[in-house]
Amino acid sequence: MTDISPHYPVLMDEVLQVLNPQDDDVIVDGTFGAGGYSRHILEASNCNLLAIDRDPNAQQAANQMATEYGERFKFLAGQFGDMQALLATQNITKLNGIVLDIGISSMQIDQGERGFSFQKDGPLDMRMSSAGISAADVVNHFSEADLARIFYILGDEKRSYPIAGAILRQRVDKPFETTLELANLIENTIKKGKSKIHPATKVFQALRIFINQELNELVKSLNAAECLLKPGGRLVVVSFHSLEDRIVKKFLKSRTGNLSAPSRHVMALEETEKPSFTLINRKVITATKDELDANIRSRSAKLRAAMRTDAEMFGEYFNPLPKMPQLDV
Repeated sequence: MTDISPHYPVLMDEVLQVLNPQDDDVIVDGTFGAGGYSRHILEASNCNLLAIDRDPNAQQAANQMATEYGERFKFLAGQFGDMQALLATQNITKLNGIVLDIGISSMQIDQGERGFSFQKDGPLDMRMSSAGISAADVVNHFSEADLARIFYILGDEKRSYPIAGAILRQRVDKPFETTLELANLIENTIKKGKSKIHPATKVFQALRIFINQELNELVKSLNAAECLLKPGGRLVVVSFHSLEDRIVKKFLKSRTGNLSAPSRHVMALEETEKPSFTLINRKVITATKDELDANIRSRSAKLRAAMRTDAEMFGEYFNPLPKMPQLDV
């Protein structure tokens, strides 16, 4: 049995404040993890909550919560980007709230055998669902250009080509199998300089995001939220990286009618369609000093929230993502 370490629910007070769960509400926690958000939401009101997660290790915590909360809690194994299809299996088409905590959890980082951390030796895996191709598959089979593109776009790694080239040269002699093999190569390839972060940080982040298609899942979930939320329903998203936050910000900007593109098509939308969301907080919400003192992971957390209006869909399918290599080998 896998030991599930405690998970600190980041910005929990703020999440509850903007979500404002009420009795009999139907709410989705799209990134269940160890259940931190779900538990607090269920305790805040007599609501009904459906939790989604693709990580098999989440099942243990879900079983415990199902015992505690009975019919008020339901766990759905899958990806939060597929929430419409998952909810359809439960005959649910409308929601009062959706909460998303984007990115990797401390629980996953702490498990060296999952291969997420360059600080712990383990198989070069990084799959949240334990299915599909692994980080080792990508590192050992993708072209230099594709690896460099992944590192540059998803990790903001300016030295992407030197790292990709070093990977190709080393894998000829021995394919990469462990996290430390890759981390050590990166550390030996590029100088740390004045940066306080490990040289492998950005590459590992990029590989994890790519392997799990995290940005794609986020985009799918935002479009799903527009379809699923009732008028007055609330969308609450906590992100930890600028790539994620930028997508959420852009989505809310487009769906609240605050469009910057001066095209005739956009002008026509503004004239004929009512925005599908209104912002709950105009400024992004970040952690208080007390929370930062209690949990350093909160330092990069950003919360954005919006309320669904009674309008129809606003504009076309939202997809701001750049073209990336195909996820196959």
